[in-house]
Amino acid sequence: QVQLVESGGGLVQAGGSLRLSCAVSGRIFSRDVMGWYRQAPGKQRELVAYITSENSTTYTDSVKGRFTISRDNAKNTLYLQMNSLKPEDTAVYYCAADTDGSGITYEYWGQGTQLTVSS
Repeated sequence: QVQLVESGGGLVQAGGSLRLSCAVSGRIFSRDVMGWYRQAPGKQRELVAYITSENSTTYTDSVKGRFTISRDNAKNTLYLQMNSLKPEDTAVYYCAADTDGSGITYEYWGQGTQLTVSS
């Protein structure tokens, strides 16, 4: 069974840094597009960043220059390094896998990890 498990969330002061991790099992991880989404209460879910099997990365404008997505295929792990955090980054962050090559939808999701940034 495919499982994605996020970790690394917590409470951080504005301007601080944190790294999220996503451990993937049950997949040939290196073949998949992997993404990080976030969702604040009452707000629409947003794709923050994604990384392809060729290690091409894409970021939403609000996090460019601050967040870095990466993957370690040997460890079947996805990362999101978050620097210069702002209160508006507060959300539940989800790891997701696009396994069918659509480039549009993500078929598998983790349970989410909470990030709270205090001002």
